[in-house]
This record gives sequence, C-alpha cells and structure tokens, in this order.
Amino acid sequence: MESTSPSPGYYPFNVRVYGICINAQQQVLVSDEYIKGGFYTKFPGGGLEYGEGTRDCLKREWAEELFQEAEIGEHLYTTDFFQESAFGDGRQIISVYYRVKPVSPFVLPFKEKPFDFDELRDQAEVFRWINREDFSAHSVTLPIDKVVAEIIKDMEFEI
Repeated sequence: MESTSPSPGYYPFNVRVYGICINAQQQVLVSDEYIKGGFYTKFPGGGLEYGEGTRDCLKREWAEELFQEAEIGEHLYTTDFFQESAFGDGRQIISVYYRVKPVSPFVLPFKEKPFDFDELRDQAEVFRWINREDFSAHSVTLPIDKVVAEIIKDMEFEI
C-alpha cells in the first residue's frame, strides 16, 4: 500500500478504542467485519468522536455494535509504535484497549465460523467467541490487535 504523507503541520490521527471481553468459558470476543472490500477480524470497538473520552467512546461503540451496556474496566494497552491506516488514507492510527464487562445480557446471535454473514453488503459485521487456548495473534487481522492478542493471551482474567 502506498503511503500518503500529510501536509507539513497537519497530522491526521485516527484514534480507535477497543474492548477486550473474555467470558466465563474463557473465550475471547471478536468481530468479523467486511469493510471497503476487505475482511477483518478485530476486537469490538471503533472510532473516537470529537468531544468524547476514550471510555465514553467504547461505551457508545459497544452499545451501537452489540446493543449492550458494558462496564469499561482496566486499561490494557495504547499503541506505542507508528501504524498507518490499513485503508491507505495517510492517517496514523492510535488504538486504546480496555477490558470490558457486560452489564446487560448479550442479545445478538454469535457465529461459529469466521465471516458467517447472513448477507454481504458494503459493510457487514458479526461476532463470535474464540476459545482462549486457540486464541493468538493469528486470530486477528490488524497489526495493533496482533500486539494486544499476545498481551492478553496469557493474562489472568477474573470473570
């Protein structure tokens, strides 16, 4: 992918906030998404909007994507290396990860297989659980998520 350098004095940052949820069966929640013609497996979450704090962003994203209220727990990781957007738009990605505990029951159905979309449109998203012993950096697509996958793989989580 060709890099597009920003104009001098203009630094286009894209701040993303993601939740790490591990259930009582020791499974990690991931989102399978089809975006801009590509297939991505990532942690649930999304983009920070102007005027939001990172925790408020994740609460909003969790409610929008999973239709669920969540408690935002401990901070797990913030990007500490340069990462350009996967979409080649010249933006630098900064991702912040928190532990998430569901406050309300899950209402969406979970899929068993990756990218098991009911219908493939311009954008599609489904959620699934991956057993902790099968989870690794290979389970997710995005470079920053791969770093976080290795961090959380061996962490102790109380449910």
